[in-house]
Amino acid sequence: MSRKLKWGILGCAGIAKRAVIPGVHMSEMNEVVAIASRDENKAKQTAEELHIPVAYGSYEAILEDPSIDVVYIPLPNHLHKEWTIRAAEAGKHILCEKPLALTAAEAEEMADAAEQAGVYLTEAFMYRYHPRYDAIKELIQSGAIGEIRGIRSAFTFNNAGDSGNVRYRKDWGGGSIYDVGCYPISVARLLLGKEPDAVTVNAFFSPEHDDVDMMASGLVDFGDVSLTFDCSMWAASRNPLEILGTEGIIEVPSAFVGSGNFYIISRGERKEIQVPNVNAYTAQADHLASAILGESSLLYDPKDAIANMKVIDACLLSAREHIRVVL
Repeated sequence: MSRKLKWGILGCAGIAKRAVIPGVHMSEMNEVVAIASRDENKAKQTAEELHIPVAYGSYEAILEDPSIDVVYIPLPNHLHKEWTIRAAEAGKHILCEKPLALTAAEAEEMADAAEQAGVYLTEAFMYRYHPRYDAIKELIQSGAIGEIRGIRSAFTFNNAGDSGNVRYRKDWGGGSIYDVGCYPISVARLLLGKEPDAVTVNAFFSPEHDDVDMMASGLVDFGDVSLTFDCSMWAASRNPLEILGTEGIIEVPSAFVGSGNFYIISRGERKEIQVPNVNAYTAQADHLASAILGESSLLYDPKDAIANMKVIDACLLSAREHIRVVL
């Protein structure tokens, strides 16, 4: 290709500094050329630390920069809709952090804005771009574990002591279902290739943390198969995935973070499946670039994000109202 796609980053969030920007830096198809913060000094400091050429003191400046092709939005959840729509209207392609929005209705507005502007919009579930998920899907499709009978997954960590964290602002889209519960929901939909019929979720809402859900456990009903999951921001760290089949089991000890191998248990034998050590954030950026350049189709368009948000909406309603929610 003649040039790399130029990225602008809206905000100096930890996920951007720790993972996404370094991942884009490793790409041969993309480069980060600008970062913005409402605090210009913060933008300048981050730009210097991460070798980004330009620092802006406003998000608008990124959107007004004609050299930028793609924007990455790692802002707090309640700002995703506004800045995605503004980025689309500015003609920028968009990688937006998960969850895409606060509701499925918001996600639909964002998708409409991207479609009208003729730009790509995709949700930043980086794990889906790691080659181990291609390997897992191939094993399932080959019948290596028989028919799927159930999926179990979890994503938990303990950050409860950081009382000022944006995850603990209810009006900003805080809570464990939004932050990490979205991963097990996403992976079950990905592996089963269909949408659920209903959800039932129980949650612990913490008065110390603005009444957001600090722990949730749920059953997502896909008809003949169910996902059982839990998620937490006030529990020991883990992110496993287990796919139970009639003839075997696939175990992924670290399903959403890192790039470790996984295991298949069949006929009493546990076998380790080796996977390449790929940076999923780089793969995510490369896939988006490939779609923008017309070299491939976008694997996960906004319709997928809308569908995931519908399940999240139902989970939150179920947890709050103590009811089974039919989708």
